[in-house]
Amino acid sequence: MSFINITALNFPEGMEKQVEESFRHRKQAVDREEGFLSFQLLRPVKGESRYFVCTTWETREDFDRWMTVRAANKADEQAQQRHPGMSVDVMEFETVELS
Repeated sequence: MSFINITALNFPEGMEKQVEESFRHRKQAVDREEGFLSFQLLRPVKGESRYFVCTTWETREDFDRWMTVRAANKADEQAQQRHPGMSVDVMEFETVELS
């Protein structure tokens, strides 16, 4: 069963291009983490103004290990300093095996 983290990005109107550009040039360090499967940046089209960052992991433990490293490096604080006025809402999901 894989684990999915979705982070909703709230930022002032007009920062869309800046946010997209920062992800376009992301360091991609997460791509090399143990258990990492995929990364997506979702742009809102209808009914929503937030962008969503989705990462998929083999297990929750893989994700938690990566978050521990991010916290030690203060990565989230640095990201918010680069994008003043931005805040995040974190959502976590497990895939449901239906068979």
